[in-house]
Amino acid sequence: ETRIATSQEKQPWKIPWKNKGVTYLHIDGGAKKVIITAPSVDAPMLVFGVNHTCYSPKRDSVISATSCTTNCAAPIVKIMHNNFEVLEAMITSIHAMTACQNTVDGPIEKHRPTALWRDGRGAIQNIIPTATGAAKSLAKIIPELKGKISAIAFRVPIPNVSLCDMTFRVNKPATYEEVKEAMKEASEGQLKDVLGYTEDDCVSSDFNHTTYSCVFDAKAGIPQTSTFIKIVAWYDNEYGYAYRIADLVQYMCNADFGNIPVKEQVLEHGDD
Repeated sequence: ETRIATSQEKQPWKIPWKNKGVTYLHIDGGAKKVIITAPSVDAPMLVFGVNHTCYSPKRDSVISATSCTTNCAAPIVKIMHNNFEVLEAMITSIHAMTACQNTVDGPIEKHRPTALWRDGRGAIQNIIPTATGAAKSLAKIIPELKGKISAIAFRVPIPNVSLCDMTFRVNKPATYEEVKEAMKEASEGQLKDVLGYTEDDCVSSDFNHTTYSCVFDAKAGIPQTSTFIKIVAWYDNEYGYAYRIADLVQYMCNADFGNIPVKEQVLEHGDD
């Protein structure tokens, strides 16, 4: 027989987590470690599969798992940089609707100080250009690319699944076949279960409930020149991201209990 504890507390941090043996959640509720499921101003940023091994049990009591968009873009950016040396990159997130958007035109919530005026427009009726912190987050996760990446997002009226349209200018010339080979090799090796690879003629709904952080769409890319290359990657902005949080918690737990070796590294924190 399995018993599941429930609570009627409206605010999660008021739940007495420590009484339930919870280690990773809200410090105010008694937990020892916190994973922020959003970009953070001052917490170290970890993306599972990219820099999660930088976690230090002694140093890091609060970490940020950044955003679903950063979790999609970071593996692709890492592969491109490691193989072809990224000089510059531009990322456009075509993002599904989220719970913080208005269903019809209305005011912007006060707790979103960075929101733009048009973020208050109706989500169902519009494609909405908006800001994303992915570029800043990527600069923290891959410090050598600081100042070399910019990003924008467009919220579109679909319920789930998003994509990153990424354009790279690289130093080492490459054919598109070489790019595909690098992505496929990573998806079967170091980034297995994090990076997916497809050559099918897919659309967004085909990626509902994908557990990957991102799925490289081999047929959607455009090799404009050998040093100017567009890449498209899909992600389930809810389901896939939740899987990476679970992976991160498991890794932290193993590191905290000494089940895996930990290397101490200096981590970039949130926004300056």
